[in-house]
Amino acid sequence: MSSVSIVGCGDIGTGVAKACLEQGRQVTGWVCRNTSLQRLHGLNIPAEQVDLDAPAPSIPAVQGDRLFYFAPPPSAGRKDLRVAHLIAHLQEQGSPKRLVYLSTTGVYGDCRGDWVDETRIPAPVADRAHRRLDAEQRWRAWSERTGGELVILRVSGIYGPGKLPVKRLQSSQPMVSETESPITNHIHSQDLVQICLAAMAQGRTGEVYNVSDGHPGSMTGYFNQVADFLGLPRPPAISLAEAQDRLSPGMLSYLTESRRLSNRKMLDELSVVLRFPTLESGLPACLQAGGKLPQSKF
Repeated sequence: MSSVSIVGCGDIGTGVAKACLEQGRQVTGWVCRNTSLQRLHGLNIPAEQVDLDAPAPSIPAVQGDRLFYFAPPPSAGRKDLRVAHLIAHLQEQGSPKRLVYLSTTGVYGDCRGDWVDETRIPAPVADRAHRRLDAEQRWRAWSERTGGELVILRVSGIYGPGKLPVKRLQSSQPMVSETESPITNHIHSQDLVQICLAAMAQGRTGEVYNVSDGHPGSMTGYFNQVADFLGLPRPPAISLAEAQDRLSPGMLSYLTESRRLSNRKMLDELSVVLRFPTLESGLPACLQAGGKLPQSKF
């Protein structure tokens, strides 16, 4: 049975690691902080502390022939030099046979609320999206050069246990009115874990899959729905013009992009049955820990 490395073993990576260990696979998680290393050890997940910002020679050998790459890109610039460092290391140490890369639907840029499938040409606007597209292109070049199989998942907004905007709601930070709010898309973290496993098991090499629950809605509607579920006040509504002075640059950048994601290819080709296809079904599970692990095998 193949062994697995998970680069960036945070919440999603931990879920994937648990599922792989339950299937009897050897797993190694890579994390950058000592606290994360201790957390994984406490869960009996083998792990190493790795600095992907360092030059390639300081990176340890990748264990196994299957690699999940979940690590975030650097916080600035338009290039993902962490991916560049790892690829340079793989050239020296040998590459995995198959890799799943977690990208973002932000690479599509502003689509003015249109429906978007995987045939849409990327047109990133924000630097963070440029970094993700840069990483995609680097992994494609790696795949073409080495013959390594590559599956790219373009993921929408992740919610789940520990991933709700509680502090923002508790501090009564405003949001633009629903009439001016962009369209956003979401996926529950537990569903994302099973999608990652399915992509490794049966995603077609070289393919891109949009990852969402298929029920887009307004960004402000999302905050309002979470507030109602948690019994918190809804955020104060302001105009888009007022938002320019009252919201952070990061939030403003999200307000400039609007799109509706099609998840049909993901459902059809990865044979995924979502546990939480709507916010109504997914929010209660945000307060629950544990649950049955996904069973996709590869």
